[in-house]
Amino acid sequence: MEADFWHSRWQEGRIGFHQDDVNGFLQNHWATLKLPEKSTVFVPLCGKSLDMLWLASLGHRVVGVELSEIAAQQFFAEQSVQPDVVKGDRFTSYSANNVTILCGDFFDLIATDLDGVVAVFDRAALIALPKDMRKRYAEHLRQLLPSGCQLLLVAMEYDESALSGPPFNVPWAEVSTLFDHQGELSIVTEQKADARGTPCLERLYRLVYG
Repeated sequence: MEADFWHSRWQEGRIGFHQDDVNGFLQNHWATLKLPEKSTVFVPLCGKSLDMLWLASLGHRVVGVELSEIAAQQFFAEQSVQPDVVKGDRFTSYSANNVTILCGDFFDLIATDLDGVVAVFDRAALIALPKDMRKRYAEHLRQLLPSGCQLLLVAMEYDESALSGPPFNVPWAEVSTLFDHQGELSIVTEQKADARGTPCLERLYRLVYG
C-alpha cells in the first residue's frame, strides 16, 4: 500500500485500527519470552499503540517505527510528555521515557537502527500490508534482527469474500511460508475475534530467529 494511504488516515483521524487498550495476547504471553528487564524491544508500524507504554512499564527500552509523525506526536501528547525530537536523513525520532518512535519508512531501516533489539511485537504491521508487500516485510525484518531474537506476531484469518483489508487475511499457511524457514515457528494460541464486523480467527505466533 502507498504511504499516502496511511498518511491520509492519520490526517483524517480514520484510525479504527488503533486499539484503546493494551493487547491481550501481549499481556498474557509476553512473559513466556523470559526477557530480562531493560531489554530492547521493537514494535513495527507502531502508530500510537499503548502496547509500547506497557512494554516500557516493564522496564524495557522500546523502539517503534511509524510512517506518520501525527501518530508519534499524539502518542506523547496523550501521555502529557514532551519528547526529544531529532531530525535525521531517513527518520525523525521522537523519544521520551524509554520509548523512541522513528518516523519514516520501515523499509529504510538498517540493522544499526535496531541495535540491541532482542524481541519484536507485531500486532498491526504484517496484517496492514497487502500480500505483495508481506514477503518483502518478512525478509527485511529478518535482515534487521540477530539470531536468537524472538518475534511475537498477531495475524488473523477470515473469509476474504466478506472483507477486503486492511486488516488483511493472513492464514497459517502464509505465515508458515513467510517465517518457518527463518527459525523456530510455533502457534502460541488462537481466539475468535472480529475484523471490522467480520468474524475471524486471531492467532498469536512465536518465532525464534535462527
